[in-house]
Amino acid sequence: MARGLSLIELMIALLLGLLVVGGAIGIFVSNRRAYNATESLSRVQENARVAFEMISRDVREAGGSPCSKNLPTGNVLKDPTTRWWSRWGDGVHGYDSASASAVFKEDAVSNNVVAGTDALDVMTGSAFPGLTVVDNNPDATSNSANFKLNQKPSDAGFHDGDIVMVCDYRQASLLQITNVEDTSATVVHNAGGSQNPGNCSKGLGLPTVCSPNGNRYEYGTNSLLVKLLAARWYVGNNPNGGKSLYRATLQSQTGNATAKAEEVIDGVAGMQLEYLLPGANDYVDATAVATNWPNVIAVRITIQLESDRKDGTDNQTLKRNLEHIVSLRNRNA
Repeated sequence: MARGLSLIELMIALLLGLLVVGGAIGIFVSNRRAYNATESLSRVQENARVAFEMISRDVREAGGSPCSKNLPTGNVLKDPTTRWWSRWGDGVHGYDSASASAVFKEDAVSNNVVAGTDALDVMTGSAFPGLTVVDNNPDATSNSANFKLNQKPSDAGFHDGDIVMVCDYRQASLLQITNVEDTSATVVHNAGGSQNPGNCSKGLGLPTVCSPNGNRYEYGTNSLLVKLLAARWYVGNNPNGGKSLYRATLQSQTGNATAKAEEVIDGVAGMQLEYLLPGANDYVDATAVATNWPNVIAVRITIQLESDRKDGTDNQTLKRNLEHIVSLRNRNA
């Protein structure tokens, strides 16, 4: 006679089934957690690679010109010390965590800096593409001071209001383009006018004399004209409530020079910067560098990265501190 399952046998079968299903679910959850942790780690590592690569490009060229190392440089921009992107001379200038927030508060572009993190300004005349000077008309009696170039300025990305550097084997000069004239392949750099910041002089000679005609100097054939690269790196609060690495750069808008900040990567919780001076045994912070920024030869960058979700067995966000050292090419043999 056929018999069915007893209640006890059914309960045992259900219990065994639940154990098997529970084990499978546990393995699935564990594998999913491990996958998420690995994915978060990969993203953190990728963010670090991007951050270090981009910062390194700027820092490596800091303080340089396309003509030669350590050239004396004149600056005819109006009131150059009042803006971070027109203060030529340091090449690289850092701010420690105690001063970055206060310094940047005056700058509407980078006023979202995260307290307790370092920041860095970089300037270089080594940005390319550049143009070759065919002829320079710096004559004080002329209506306009200008450079005649080897091609149309706009073809190489030059526009009205761009801040540029011109150099030869003797010296370099920092100035603003007042007009780009493609028809004659010429850029004009007059004094005065309503541009921001504008030039205080036509003359580009050293020492800089801020008067309409200034100190005359003629850049000869084969001198180079390049855009100035000015970049500010800092950690800021992003619109999503997190923290990101930002880069503010100098741009020309409607004929005026201005800085614009862009989010580079998210998940950057902090940044610490240390600097190496010639003859020093170790890196020091920005406070210890004091006014010795023109002699900094390397920067040690430590970035704190944090994943955007909680992973791992402790159900916490993944955090990593990664370090990278960059030498300033223009200050090392």
